[in-house]
This record gives sequence, structure tokens and C-alpha cells, in this order.
Amino acid sequence: MSAAENVEGFKLAFQEEAREILVELETALLELNENPSDKDLVGCVFRALHTIKGSGSMFGFDELAAFTHNLETAFDAVRNGRIQVNSALIDLTLSALDQIRAMVEEGAVTPVNPALCKEILDKARVLTGAPVSRSSAAASRASEFVHEAVAAPVHDWAIHFAPGPEMLANGANPLLLLRELRQLGSLTVKADTTNMPPFADIVPDRCYVSWDMVLTTAADRNAIRDVFMFVEDCCELTIEPASKTAEPDSNAACLDSEQASQTDRVAEALEDKRAQSGGRRTYDKADNASSLRVPAAKLDQFVNLVGELVTVQARLSELAARSGDSEIANVSEEIERLTSALRENSMNIRMVPIRGTFDKFRRLVHDLARDLGKDVELTLEGADTELDKTVIDQLSDPLMHLIRNSMDHGIETAQVRAARGKNPTATIHLSARHSGASVLIGVSDDGGGIDTEAVRQRAIERGLVAAGKSLAESEIFQFIFQPGFSTAKKVTDVSGRGVGMDVVRQRVDSLRGTIDVASKAGHGTSVTLRLPLTLAIIDGLLVSVGEASYVLPLANTLECIELTREDIAQANGKHVANVRGELIPYISLREHFNISTPRPAIEQIMVVETEEGRYGFVVDQVLGNCQTVIKNLGRAYRHVQVVSGATILGNGTVALILDPQRLAQDALKAAETGVSQAIRAKHSMG
Repeated sequence: MSAAENVEGFKLAFQEEAREILVELETALLELNENPSDKDLVGCVFRALHTIKGSGSMFGFDELAAFTHNLETAFDAVRNGRIQVNSALIDLTLSALDQIRAMVEEGAVTPVNPALCKEILDKARVLTGAPVSRSSAAASRASEFVHEAVAAPVHDWAIHFAPGPEMLANGANPLLLLRELRQLGSLTVKADTTNMPPFADIVPDRCYVSWDMVLTTAADRNAIRDVFMFVEDCCELTIEPASKTAEPDSNAACLDSEQASQTDRVAEALEDKRAQSGGRRTYDKADNASSLRVPAAKLDQFVNLVGELVTVQARLSELAARSGDSEIANVSEEIERLTSALRENSMNIRMVPIRGTFDKFRRLVHDLARDLGKDVELTLEGADTELDKTVIDQLSDPLMHLIRNSMDHGIETAQVRAARGKNPTATIHLSARHSGASVLIGVSDDGGGIDTEAVRQRAIERGLVAAGKSLAESEIFQFIFQPGFSTAKKVTDVSGRGVGMDVVRQRVDSLRGTIDVASKAGHGTSVTLRLPLTLAIIDGLLVSVGEASYVLPLANTLECIELTREDIAQANGKHVANVRGELIPYISLREHFNISTPRPAIEQIMVVETEEGRYGFVVDQVLGNCQTVIKNLGRAYRHVQVVSGATILGNGTVALILDPQRLAQDALKAAETGVSQAIRAKHSMG
């Protein structure tokens, strides 16, 4: 790898890390807006800005570093008690955050929006008391930030800095750190080159120079240590108070004179040596990392390969069973055990907490509350709930539309809420929890609720339902997910076009999930998304009906019971089964799928838990458990909702993966037309 490619790799690593830091920074800023006196949050914001500035400068993002420096200065003033946190400071920093994010994403060497960046920087300079070149009117608008500065005492600090052998290889530049120290105060430097080997023995990516310095500054120890935040784990660093007379000896040169030239010559020599070696790393890096950063694409490829292995293992098990060879059977069982363990581990790797997705909606709620003139607080529950990263990646849009809908339509203004005897500050609650092989994601608010009559009338106007038809509340709520459906009297920048909730339905359907809506007039609305934990591999039960094979998710299956001809006769034609005194309605898959082959004398009922309650699914035979690799059926089958995918069996045939929830809902719809005896029986019992 060439030196240029090496540097480019470091830049990409910086961009990836910066994205994570920006998410954490945004969360910290929004929490600081609610708790402006929290010094820990102030320190968190300062360190995040400092890290972005330092590492950005290190990897060639000079404009980004210069832009971030002014914000860092502002929060340094907050840390020192010179200015106070207020909503104007938070809004300014959030606006700056958007510009930093754009520069990171585009790798920009100049600001993405120069005019806006200049306006932000001017406000930041006014905030810290620095001179700005702008009109007095503009300066007066920013004067709300200015507070009387408090002079901090000046101290001398003795600093010893010895870069570790891997610092240069990681893309760090020690000279930039020394220059950053100079920004804190008066700095004198003594470089120690006694460990420098002969030129021929120099390892290009190793630093042999260390520095002893005295810094005269008003900054405290933490502020000095923050300069080395990005490299502290790969260097030797001590920061101790020094007396006023503790200056470098008279023979020690300063960085800005002869010593600077010597240090620069050392750096140039290292760079020349690195270029001669083609940027190759010739040292063994310490294996002390507690975690690794792996691109999501590589992880997806790994899981796909595990899925293929599961399919091949099923074929091997099939061959071993047919061969009757005990040795082959033993090998097959061992491979099955290892494959199962590998599958579990690979799926666990893809499981990540939903906290990151939840946290980024703090900014959305903050900005919408400001734009709509409403007081809204976002609360979180179950943010550490884990689910497949593939599922999480597709959750952002549905949750965003649900929150925007609540903010615009559901939540009232503070004045209206107060008049109704409510807390003027409204609440949007995001929650997550596991439920078997699914995860339940909830979005609820304490607003005015859904006006069912308005939804019904709008549905009648659009021809979605007959005027005189009686509808259950749950059926009325489903209209809001129709394309283009909206009860808003006017279109706003937030909602009113009837697009958002349609997107929610489409995305949840693509994830093989379901949506449940509950609302009470005057008290708020709750929307619950039921989603599978993973979209890749599931445990299933393989069943057969006629010559066809199907897979039912094992997590939803409760038990299996026999269904005889006598049982059918005793039910008097009703599709119900007596399970230990409880009447369970069942759906015959043979009838539901119009399979005309003769039915066996004894069938099997798979009792499954659904949102509609317990239902039975009648099959000819239960073939056993199977690890099911889910394959999409393609666009031609996108409207077949009762089938969530397909899998390849060990004998090479294809089995459809059934969705019990969809089957139950399909049967409920069929009951309205008198087709399904099972649902009719359930209603007669109910």
C-alpha cells in the first residue's frame, strides 16, 4: 500500500469515527439543553468538539478543524464559568453541528455553506468575547450570549510527552499537538533525541523523539490532557504542576527557533524514509484492542455465508439419514452442532441496541417543538433492547413519520393543554421491548388523540368505506395508513399530505411486521410496531400439506395436537378444537390454499400465538425442527402477505415460510364474507 493510500485510509477512519462522535455530541447537547448546569455534559460536549478538531486537523480537514475550534473555545468558557449555557447557545451549536456533519460527509476542504458558517462563527466569537468583523446590528443580535468574563489564575505545568511506537502509524502528528498546546498559553519545549538510531536503522512509522515542556496557562490539568485525548492511549504522558522558576535549562532550545528546525528535520527524515518503504508498516502492533470496527457490508456477507452453510448442512443431514452410515451420521451431527453455534454467534454479532436510533430523535423533537411553538419532552424506555442491525437501519423513516405526525396533529400547544387541565409540556414516549422472537417498538404521546369520526368521514369521502357501514375502532384506525389519507385541514412543512403514515405501513410490511394503533380522545395515541428480531435466519417447524412443505416460526408455536375424523365430527362442522377445556379456532391450510389432495385420517394442529389470540393451523404432518435461512421471493410476490419468504430444504426443494399473524388476519377478513368457518365459530363463542 502506498503512503497516499495509507493516508486516505486514515481519513476514512476519521470520517467514520467522526460520525459516531457527532451522534454522541448531538445527544449531549440536547440533554444539556434540559440540564444546563450539568458539568459532566459540558465536559462531554467540549471533549467531543476537541476530538473532532484535533483529529480533523491531523488528517487534513483543516477548515473543519478551524470551524470547530471556535465552538470548542465557547464551551471551554462554559467549563471555566465565564459564560452560561442557554437555549440560544445550544441552537447555535446544533446549527454548527449540521455544518460539521456536512463537511465530514463530503470531505470538504472548504465550508459547505460559507455564508452560514461565517454567521455561526461570528456569533461564536461574540460569545467568547473575540473581535468580529460584522455590523453592529448583527453583533447586538448575538449579544444575548455575552457574559462578563472572569479572569482565571495562571499556572505553570510541567509536561512530559513521549509518543508510542504506533503513533505515527495511526496517522497522528506530534507536532500538531505541540502547536495546539501553544494555543493554551506560553510554551517552552525541550526535545529529547537521545533514542534516535542511525538513519539507516530508522523504522519509518516509529517516533523516536520525546518532549519535556513547561506550559504557562490559565487552563487546568483536564484542559491540557484534552489536547492529547486522541493519542493518550498510545503515548507516555505526565502533566504535573511546576514552580514559577521551573523553566527548561539554558541549553534547551525552543520549538520556534533552532529546536523547531531540528524537529522538522527529524519529521522530514521520517517522512522520506516512509516514502522509500512505500508506506509499509514494519512493526508488530500491540494486540490490545477490546473491540474491532467492521464495515456493515462485511458483516452482512459473513451472515449470508453462514446462511449458505446452514443450507448445505441441511443437505448433509438429509444425505446422512438416507445413507444409513453411522460414521457419516456422526460427522453430520457434529457439523450440525458447529453450524448451529456459528449461526447463533453470527446473529448475536448483528444484534445492536436501539439506543442510537432513539437518541437521534431528540434533535427532531427539539427542532419541531421550536418550529411549531410547542413544549415537548422526549422520554425513552428500553433503549438497550437489541435487534438485528438490518432491522434497525430500516426503522428510522417509520419512527420519524410517527413522531412528526404526533408533534403536528396529536400534541396541542401549551395554551390549549393548560386550558384542558394538562401539563403544558407534552410528552412523546419511545419504548422497545422483546416479545418472543419479536420486538415491540412503541411511539406514544399524551396529546388530543385520534378523532375517529373525522377519520371515518374522510374515509367515506374517499370511497374507502360505505357511509352506513358499522366499523370497529381498530378498523377506523387502519384508514390512516392508506396512501394519501389525511384529515389535516391545511398542508404544513411537517405533515398534511397523507404520505408519512403510508410510508410507515410500507416499511413495516417490508420488515414482515405489524402495526397496532390505540387512541383515547383527549388522552393521546399509542402506535406499536411488532417486528422480527432478525431478517436472516430463524428457527422453524417444517410441516407438510399434501406434496407442499411449509415452515412455521418456532417462536410463535405453542404446541402440536392431533386432529382426528372423530374430533371433526364432534365439532358439528365448526373449525374448533378442544385443548384441555379451551376451544381453539383453527384454520385448515389445505382449505385455505385450495390443496385438493386427499386428507389423512389423522392431521396435526399447530397451535400458534398471534395478536388475534391463539389459533390452530391444520397440517398433514410435522416433519421436525429446522434452521431456516430466509430468502426473499422477489417483487412478483410482494403482495402475497401470508408468506414472509422461502427457504431451501436439505433435499433441494423450496418451502414457503408462513406468517401466522397474516394468516389469522386473512382469516378474519374472510369471515366478513362468510368464507371462513373457523372465524365464524370464534365469533359465535365470543
